[in-house]
Amino acid sequence: MAGGIGSRFWPMSTQKYPKQFQDILGTGRTMIQQTYDRISQIVPKENIFVITNKEYVDLTEQQLPELNSENIVGEPMMKNTAACNLYMAKKIAAKNPEANMIVLPADHLILKETVFLQKVELAFELASQNDYLITLGITPTRPDTGYGYIQFEENNNSDFYKVKTFTEKPDLEIAKTFLESGDFLWNAGIFIWNVKSILSAFDQHLEEMSQQFLSCEYNSNAEEQCIELIYPKVNKISIDNGILEKAENVFVIPADLGWSDLGTWTSVYENAQKDENKNALKSKHILTYNSKGNIIRLKNNNKAAIIDGLNNYIIVDTEKALLICPRDNDQLIKDYVQDLKTEKKGEKFL
Repeated sequence: MAGGIGSRFWPMSTQKYPKQFQDILGTGRTMIQQTYDRISQIVPKENIFVITNKEYVDLTEQQLPELNSENIVGEPMMKNTAACNLYMAKKIAAKNPEANMIVLPADHLILKETVFLQKVELAFELASQNDYLITLGITPTRPDTGYGYIQFEENNNSDFYKVKTFTEKPDLEIAKTFLESGDFLWNAGIFIWNVKSILSAFDQHLEEMSQQFLSCEYNSNAEEQCIELIYPKVNKISIDNGILEKAENVFVIPADLGWSDLGTWTSVYENAQKDENKNALKSKHILTYNSKGNIIRLKNNNKAAIIDGLNNYIIVDTEKALLICPRDNDQLIKDYVQDLKTEKKGEKFL
């Protein structure tokens, strides 16, 4: 899934060039390229599909030249994650009605790739033998309000658990109680299931959407036109709200993956290399004085920057915009972007 705009990463992430197509951590590979590199170790490239916004199909083709162009699918408009999951399940089922599939966000960091691949293999095995909807769960380290939480039922099998409750993005007080209880995991947004299981779940829990997607002949010349007609009518809802919170057959595999959804500049700071003053810098021409705990990103590596007296700030300079704000305010960047939209000619900076 590679269709998001990543507005919390403004000004580096823009409407034309969102974060999944950026080398956020300075590794030499963009987020979508790293996701491809990871999963292509166990899934052949002809079985890897990317679903993104129509606007980003060309960009995806440029960054993943290994993929056939028909494996890169453009959504006509953003409809959250339920619609794209159903669309791809239909498309894959039309090729192979027995297929097992994994759903991966294109912009996540996974440091422990060997563990990740082992957990995915286990999930594929479970999905092929059972009518299970499976997600990978991460042990929470803080009461984060930006993640979905999975409460699991204890059993004698430590490899996977039945999900008891599924809560999407709770408020801070609820997140704190989840953390204290010890039986909650973060939802990593990585799902594994058989196409029959997920299509059956859509029939049961999102019946109207399921009916809407019946009319298309998938993997044919008529598919794109049919999807163009369907999408304006489709309900905008996440797979979490629409299916996983309601289904009785959801299971979770706990996984210590060195995972982050890199959803904010603070999460990038936490995963970036830092100097002796805990500053995360990418450019060799940045000098800091009396400054600690900052993340500093310059689009132009030939530009010099002097930072004096700033602690725990986000400083991002691009060709079109400059952001300077406390790291504690990283959740407000979406609001800044919204305010800029309302400014006269503000759109050109987004």
